[in-house]
Amino acid sequence: MQQRSGVCQSMKRLLMVAYHFPPFAASTGIQRTLGFARHLPAFGWEPLILTAHPRAYEHRSDEHINVSFPMIVEHAFALDSALQLSLGGRYAAFTARPDRWISWWLGAVPKGLAMIRKYRPDAIWTTYPIATAHKIGCTLHRLSGLPWIADFRDPMAQDGYPEDPKTWQSFKRIEEATLRKAARAVFVTHGAARMYRNRYAELPETRIGVVENGYEEESFAALPGAETSPLNPGRITLLHSGVVYPNERDPTQLFAALRRLMNEDPRLADRLRIRLRASGHDSLLARLIEASGVAQIVELAPSVPYREALQEMMRADGLLVLQAANCNDQVPAKVYEYLRCGRPILALTDPAGETAALLRRARADTIAPLDSEEQIHSALRLFLAQTLAGRPVLPDPAFAREGSRRARTREFAGMLEECVDAVR
Repeated sequence: MQQRSGVCQSMKRLLMVAYHFPPFAASTGIQRTLGFARHLPAFGWEPLILTAHPRAYEHRSDEHINVSFPMIVEHAFALDSALQLSLGGRYAAFTARPDRWISWWLGAVPKGLAMIRKYRPDAIWTTYPIATAHKIGCTLHRLSGLPWIADFRDPMAQDGYPEDPKTWQSFKRIEEATLRKAARAVFVTHGAARMYRNRYAELPETRIGVVENGYEEESFAALPGAETSPLNPGRITLLHSGVVYPNERDPTQLFAALRRLMNEDPRLADRLRIRLRASGHDSLLARLIEASGVAQIVELAPSVPYREALQEMMRADGLLVLQAANCNDQVPAKVYEYLRCGRPILALTDPAGETAALLRRARADTIAPLDSEEQIHSALRLFLAQTLAGRPVLPDPAFAREGSRRARTREFAGMLEECVDAVR
């Protein structure tokens, strides 16, 4: 990562507190922070990054270290309780509330105050899903008086999540403090924002905003012609790229529908592949694949570098979305990259949810509930028939362009200006 010792005096400055930052690997969450940091200078804002020490990252990669834009980056003391504070694979529960990186708060607060004194930022921004980031932001806001924008992305304290009652209470305390003290709480879907406006009805509606996720056009520009070579010549390949959460993205009914299709047409094993790339739960899925009798069709693939993953998406015959109804107020960040790839999308998600609504607006409307074998079976048959006939349903490219990170950053910068102007 390139760094500078000074900042551009003509710009406002934003202190960005983010756990997911290079050399962290294993989550697409890093792309939102990188995207904002890359494009903010075009809208008059200088990014100052406060992140965790790399020792706190279980998975590291040099992929994003030498990004093509300069910025100031400070790494604060941080430990992962599961890595550095465990004994025999076990660690004290209080060292992981609200999360395993609570020690980051101890290092980030003094480091953040030093950055505030040195660089004089105009505002603070923190980003979930690491709850400790909002705890850091709350403390820095209280000690500095700077306006604070809290990027929740998705809902925080939910029914049944986190499962541990004490951890849930910790989440709830941080959530309440953040909603009441931050100048703006930002979500990535209108459904999540609506939920929080109802939950905190006493707050002005303008305190809760939306900046959707998106994709980085520069990443795709570096992949000329990637879509011209199919992944499996002679076979239709459906790709799911990213984590397959056992509950929120449970593929059990998908596998049942596949087994049913194989019984109806034994030739399917030679014509179709479902590739689950970087599932994060390969052992569990391998057992489920074997038990479902779909090992001839479903394959598990390891994690690959980000650009390689994008290239694979552009070469797939179809892109697979898995999302349970309990995530109806969320849209997986990967969906925006799917749309930019311009490939057919098969969405196994609740038709009443935010993801389905987004895909319908993009004219990518092959949708079936993740928990319905019958409807998945019908959607798969339709998808295969359209593909074999050479008439796949492609997303609207004009709609996809609206989801670029630069466009999202323009929205975000406008929100920053409003928050700073409000305290002057």
